[in-house]
Amino acid sequence: METESGVLTGEHFLSGNEAFGEGALAAGCRFFAGYPITPSTEVAEHMAERLPQVGGIFIQMEDELASMNALLGAAWAGQKAMTATSGPGFSLMMENLGLGVVTETPCVIVNVQRGGPSTGLPTLVGQADMMQAKWGSHGPYEIIALSPSSPQECFDFTVKAFNLAEQYRTPVLVMGDEVVGHMTERVVIPPADKIERTPRRTPRVPPEKYLPYEPDPDGVPQMALAGQGYKMHITGLTHDRRGYPVISEEAQADMIGRLVEKIRKNREKITEYEEESCEDADVIVCSYGISARTSQLAIENARAEGIKVGVFRLIVVWPFPESKIDELAGKTKGFVVPEINCGQISLEVERCAHGKAKTILVPHAGGGTHNPDNILEAIRRAAA
Repeated sequence: METESGVLTGEHFLSGNEAFGEGALAAGCRFFAGYPITPSTEVAEHMAERLPQVGGIFIQMEDELASMNALLGAAWAGQKAMTATSGPGFSLMMENLGLGVVTETPCVIVNVQRGGPSTGLPTLVGQADMMQAKWGSHGPYEIIALSPSSPQECFDFTVKAFNLAEQYRTPVLVMGDEVVGHMTERVVIPPADKIERTPRRTPRVPPEKYLPYEPDPDGVPQMALAGQGYKMHITGLTHDRRGYPVISEEAQADMIGRLVEKIRKNREKITEYEEESCEDADVIVCSYGISARTSQLAIENARAEGIKVGVFRLIVVWPFPESKIDELAGKTKGFVVPEINCGQISLEVERCAHGKAKTILVPHAGGGTHNPDNILEAIRRAAA
């Protein structure tokens, strides 16, 4: 059903890529800037059709660098803004992702991952951008990234991403993958009054007292918008709390300390995961995205063999649930981590287990999903 405002409600059969778009609209997104790239192109196509229906703006830019620039500009003009990309486009966005981090600009970037490196496998699945999501831009910073495993979660997590972006004044990544992006399933869209929306943290002081980067007690500054009468200086240079460039060690320490700590101090509020039967598990399968779904048959077969298998699925990948992995490591023999890369999140699991439990990677180079038999064999090895 479509409401008078043009936003969908009710039950629909949507692809993951369409659900990303509908989640953005439900969250209040009214601006999309992007450049078509397989396998995320359907997100842009969907937004090109839907945004005019709800009074929003879609613009196709000349490339992904320009898309990120437009995204940041729209956010400072008062819009909730999103883009979507994959592989090479994600790499091109890294410079301006850093600009978004340092200027504390709330926005959402969807990455529908494909096989790489380089042009790689444009139409086939991969999960090899997970460390790039964390470390892809230069300089020290923290990032928030979510990983959906279904079209329903593509919708839900996009709403969640917008709320996190506004709450912590930062770009937020939604790390999808080709299979989830292209699968079609039932998606339930609640009525608008049932969808939580975090409003922008607008100034509570008059213009003469406003400092663009003076933090609230939680470390997050209030955000004035262009044209509201507030003095603003927004720069990618190291800056003081007025936003003015200050090229010094002291200014860098103050700025970076706050950028990092506003995420780290709120880690427990941001971190989210799904946990099942982990308390007495011999083996815990730690997974995310489509790999969480391809693990299910292996888990069922292992349980049929009498192996106690727990499930730990990452919903928020960054910041990583370090303390929870450390806790679980003291209760299990090992972790099995299936991912469509040669080992990325498995290294984080191994690091956070602190040697208390083994970590077994089940790698896949991309182009397809795991054979559950390979995951089952890894579960058997971990339980031995």
